[in-house]
Amino acid sequence: MKVSFYMLMAMSLTVTQINADEPTPLDTEKVDEVVVTSSILNTSRILNPLYVIDGDEIKDDATTSLGEAVDSYLGVSIADYGAAVGQPSIRGMSGPRVKILKNGMVNRDVSGLGVDHLNDVDLHDIEQIEIIKGPSSLLYANGTIGGIINVVNNTIAREDFDGQEVNAGLETQSANDGDIQEFNYKNLLGGWLNFSLGYKNTELGNFDIPYGAVVHEEEDHGDDDHDEHEEEALSYVENSDFASEAKQFGVSRTGEWGYFGMSYENLESLYGIPFHGDEHGDEHGDEHGDDDHDDEHGDDDDEHGDEHEGERIFSTTDQTSYNLAGLYNINGGLINSISYNWRDTEYSLTEGHAEEEGHDDHEEEEHEEHAPTVFTNDATEYGAIFDLSSDSFTQKVALNFVDEDSAIVGEEAFMNPANSEEFTIGYFVSTDFDLFYLDAGFRLDQIERTGSVTDEDHGDIDYYKVDDDTNSFALTLGRDISDSLDISVGFASVERLPSVIELFMNGPHMATGRLETGNPNLQSETSDNFDITLNFDNGNFYASASYYINDVDNYIALQDELDDHDEHGDDDHGDDDHDEHGDDDHGDDDHAAHANLIHANYIQEDAEFKGYEFEIGTTVSLGSGDLTFSFGRDDVTAEFSDGHNVPRINPARNIYSLTYVENDWVFKMSLKDVDEQDEIGEGETVTESYQLLNARLTKTYDLPGSAELKVSIFGSNLQDEVARNHSSFVKNEVPLAGRNYGAKFNYKF
Repeated sequence: MKVSFYMLMAMSLTVTQINADEPTPLDTEKVDEVVVTSSILNTSRILNPLYVIDGDEIKDDATTSLGEAVDSYLGVSIADYGAAVGQPSIRGMSGPRVKILKNGMVNRDVSGLGVDHLNDVDLHDIEQIEIIKGPSSLLYANGTIGGIINVVNNTIAREDFDGQEVNAGLETQSANDGDIQEFNYKNLLGGWLNFSLGYKNTELGNFDIPYGAVVHEEEDHGDDDHDEHEEEALSYVENSDFASEAKQFGVSRTGEWGYFGMSYENLESLYGIPFHGDEHGDEHGDEHGDDDHDDEHGDDDDEHGDEHEGERIFSTTDQTSYNLAGLYNINGGLINSISYNWRDTEYSLTEGHAEEEGHDDHEEEEHEEHAPTVFTNDATEYGAIFDLSSDSFTQKVALNFVDEDSAIVGEEAFMNPANSEEFTIGYFVSTDFDLFYLDAGFRLDQIERTGSVTDEDHGDIDYYKVDDDTNSFALTLGRDISDSLDISVGFASVERLPSVIELFMNGPHMATGRLETGNPNLQSETSDNFDITLNFDNGNFYASASYYINDVDNYIALQDELDDHDEHGDDDHGDDDHDEHGDDDHGDDDHAAHANLIHANYIQEDAEFKGYEFEIGTTVSLGSGDLTFSFGRDDVTAEFSDGHNVPRINPARNIYSLTYVENDWVFKMSLKDVDEQDEIGEGETVTESYQLLNARLTKTYDLPGSAELKVSIFGSNLQDEVARNHSSFVKNEVPLAGRNYGAKFNYKF
């Protein structure tokens, strides 16, 4: 049955055009032919599976993480770690296979160094979000087997502002007692200098959840202590607060010759970590427990299991970036223009421990022993794009260089400092052959990663240098079958060099509850992706469908050592196995600290991802407005070559939406119906199905003096459903938020 359905779905996704001359926002409820400026290569036409989300859609809706903001779009899902952290997943791909870009350049935070680290991109005052699915996104960043998400703002204006514009906004949310203020100012100073200034302050408390949503492992063991705090634990998620402060400033000068500008952006945040791998020290107690083991290590284990009680675990981030960008029109015989960019980023994330109020001095002394862990990422990136287009061909040649230093220092430093240097040469061509359109892209990346691994048993340090070239290409053919029907077929082959964490990770990662070990000998992943797209639109009715197959050689996955972990539950764990892990070198305390962590290794195995996305919709006149209905579904399955499932793949979803637009009124309602996920990887558990009902009503008031006031009232999870993302490492302990109401006010003059 599934094979037949896949064959039907082989009449594929949305063919999207990118036109550099006519930027137009996308109606996000209807993803068909889109005309939008490419902020990355400024190409005249690209045939790609693409979403472009108008910035107003983000501004009018509730403030959320980046992942949650894009989670309702077909083929795009989220791996969350509380409200602050929502790392996007595209067609089952996540982590280093999905690149987050800001104005066309990769955002250099440390989200790739931990699932509890947020994608540090602020979403206020943005122009649009571009989502390109699949390996064809290699045109914009290396190793993008899954795709890219590009957040575009206008801090460096490429066209002159029309005049002075001031925006002031307020927002409140119920589920987290949220309070958000923002301010933006734009002006053309002296008639020649574009000036942009922005500020946003966000304060969100612990978020509410439906009663009974939290599931702790000790429930299965019948702990009395759990019963005592059950009511409090199930009413909200502790340590799920989030606060941030974003500041940005930019100036630019434009003319017939092109433009040049510079900007400064700073983003600081503080958020609680709602689950820490060692705060439930007895999570695997039955698997490890026997009388001999308890006698030998019982006191240490009890102390370890309680050491984070009454203690707040949180992260603070600080990102500062300096940017230069410009374009110079040459209009010569060979080169039409050169666009260039430079960015220097300094980023730090500090994970700290602080004692909550109401604890005695003895407990305070214990908590003071926890030193903070500091993650840093300092990067410099610069590049240029040469436009070699003619009347017949659009051609671009891109050069780019990145120098990036990553380091983790402190108590939970699970990876030694590492450096990455990348040099890229890329070529893109697009043309219309009358019978069909052609897009093709080629990319050569010279990548060097250096790092080291410390032997925990002996303290020796082994140094490694990975120096390799990756070659990638993408080819798409498209054809207009009729005025309302078009089709495209694409193939891409993309190489991805392992990330520094996959190569050099070596230690306890409390956020995942695992003792993770990388492998400096990992080979490059190679993705061969085929997708076919069919799109129909006659004005009142539209339909699109997509089918894709992505074969990935040497797919890198974090694999739990389930067999070894289970064996540690017998008497031998206290003897031979214990000696094997270096009891003499580390003592009982280190053993107790790591005994409850699942051992996991980064391994490689061929994998196949295949899936489909389709959407149908219609627009009808109702009163003096338009009513649009749509239904969409996406599904992806992923298996290793030996037949077992790739872990943490989100299940199939049905997405129903209704939109009514009448003059200054906009009403939107959506229902996301998520299937049960029972196609699970090793060590995973089944995730139950759920439904999320969201709604928003927006009214725009015209005020004297060309001013306007926009008021939005929104609600999410209106049925207060218990919901959890299968891809989350903490789906049981940190479910999704419960019912949430809110309002936004934006005044512009």
